[in-house]
Amino acid sequence: MQSLPIHVDVFALAILLGVAQGLFLAVFFLTGSRVQTVANHCLGWFMLSLSAISAEIFLNYTNYTFRVLWTVDFSEPFNFLLGPLFYFFVFSRIRHRLPRWWGIHLLPFLIWLANAITWLYQPIEFKYNSYLDSLHPELPMIPVQPYLTEDFTGLRNFINEMTMLSCIVYAVLALLIIQRENRQRKARQRSVNRGALQILSWLFATVPVLVVLVKSQYEEDLGDYLLATYIALTIYTTSFLVMRGSSFFELEPNSPLPVPDEPMPTLVAEPKKKYEKSSLSEEVEDAVLARLTDLLATEKLHLQSDLSLPKLASQLQTSPHHLSQVLNNRLGQNFFDWLATHRITEAQRLLRDPLTTNLKIDEIAERVGYNSPSAFHTAFKRLTNQTPAQFRETVEHPAGPRNSPQPGPTEPDPTSSRSA
Repeated sequence: MQSLPIHVDVFALAILLGVAQGLFLAVFFLTGSRVQTVANHCLGWFMLSLSAISAEIFLNYTNYTFRVLWTVDFSEPFNFLLGPLFYFFVFSRIRHRLPRWWGIHLLPFLIWLANAITWLYQPIEFKYNSYLDSLHPELPMIPVQPYLTEDFTGLRNFINEMTMLSCIVYAVLALLIIQRENRQRKARQRSVNRGALQILSWLFATVPVLVVLVKSQYEEDLGDYLLATYIALTIYTTSFLVMRGSSFFELEPNSPLPVPDEPMPTLVAEPKKKYEKSSLSEEVEDAVLARLTDLLATEKLHLQSDLSLPKLASQLQTSPHHLSQVLNNRLGQNFFDWLATHRITEAQRLLRDPLTTNLKIDEIAERVGYNSPSAFHTAFKRLTNQTPAQFRETVEHPAGPRNSPQPGPTEPDPTSSRSA
């Protein structure tokens, strides 16, 4: 069997770095406390799949496959994992669970994994010929008797088209669920980092386009190094989003989002696997929401500076865990976001009211439950994109249409429900 010398260039280095970074992210998301989050599970396996595919392309591109012929086509089944895993990641980041019947999405991968036996369990000579056929047709093949009949599905010649279709379908599904969530949360003016998910979704949606462009230019797999370079770019973009802010991967509505304007020591820790086995019925949730509405209207509990999740739960005659579940499942907010939204809504009312125009902003902060003016300013800016002073200025001196004030948080409705 002939072989070629190792070939290393800028593309090879970029692909290798992408493989290394992908493996690092996979280990990062599949170990420690992070593994208890469904979205991290999905992203970790997604990165592992990308790394496996890129690793085989690296071996092929550098001619190192001649030295490890047993790796020929080892990553091909992962082509059918990319789309489902990315969709699972986006879905679970938004809905904090996997989609129904998620196992059905993995059937193509399982079928192709079984089909892979027909080319993985073969003589080395067979794998040598397969490698030459894909990347070095100029070299002579050698006669060999295969152990098994290759490809019992008869679909292997269409692997590129099937991979492209899978990526397109799941990228569209991911973008649609992000768009739907954006519409549902727009009225609440909730501060969440949906842009990061959109960036990754568009990067993933571009893969089928690149497959068409590359495969149309190369009859064999000679252009795969361009796809692997793009995969490395996607992996490093993910790494950048991770480093840009830890809140990027704590986006699920059911995960407590600590903010600096709330008394963290009073928060009761909740289990990582959110409410999967909870016995709380919809009727009980409705009753809790009804009592919460009454208390807000009659006692304005949210204006109490020492209000905490356990204290509010006690007033509602429920447990902190069940109250947190109701807030997350029915209102799409954790306790801190719910409390801040109500407080800032009340602050906006005071800033608009002619009877309270003489109050200083620090006094308003105290009236709505903030002991720290800086915490009040932080929460106000986060929810309205304006400082309290800027908001008051727009109310006292309204500008024309071009300089109309930013809308504040919409008046929350404790009895509203989130779409499933």
